[in-house]
Amino acid sequence: MINTILFDMDGLLVDSEPLWKIAEKKVFGALGLNLSDELLRQVMGFRLNEVVAHWYAYQAWPEPNFEATEEAIIQCMEELLSEQAVALPGVIESLNYAQENGYKIALASSSSMRLIEVVVNKLNIKSYFNLLYSAESEAYGKPHPGIFISAAKQLGSDPSECLVVEDSINGVIAAKAAKMKCVAVPELAKQSDTKFSIADYVLLNLHDFPEILRTC
Repeated sequence: MINTILFDMDGLLVDSEPLWKIAEKKVFGALGLNLSDELLRQVMGFRLNEVVAHWYAYQAWPEPNFEATEEAIIQCMEELLSEQAVALPGVIESLNYAQENGYKIALASSSSMRLIEVVVNKLNIKSYFNLLYSAESEAYGKPHPGIFISAAKQLGSDPSECLVVEDSINGVIAAKAAKMKCVAVPELAKQSDTKFSIADYVLLNLHDFPEILRTC
């Protein structure tokens, strides 16, 4: 029986993917990379250090300093999120329903804890969560299941009791590898992607999430 819900953040709770594209295009553009939106979709769900390593392998730049590149992106994202972060449709209703019905609730994101804190404070949703957890604490990012396994362990939940809510295919793969049920809420451009068929449920947005919970 499901008693624990693990929510992703970027692209699921907050409309941050356009902001990530702005930040990454700005920082990587200054390093000589011209990254299209389609290319940037390849790294959805990655930790930031993995994003930087991915694009360096794609097109190396002179005198690389990965930590400085990560910090530049984080600083840019902190500014953008503080100014523009908006909850996606159904988020508040879903969090309300989960809290009112006694579920343990975690936010398990590939983003850094700094950005997690910015988002939950900007959207005024921090009080809903029993745990805020970043994949920066893990040896591997998604699609490795470590982030979800660790979050469940901290909440005292067995994987069979957990439902993961994700927007990226890497996150869905991580959830299934963790032996957890998964709800996928892909971005509009990916709604017809058959890769999401491995999820237990696929939704257009979170408006229908409470109904899914009633059936679990």
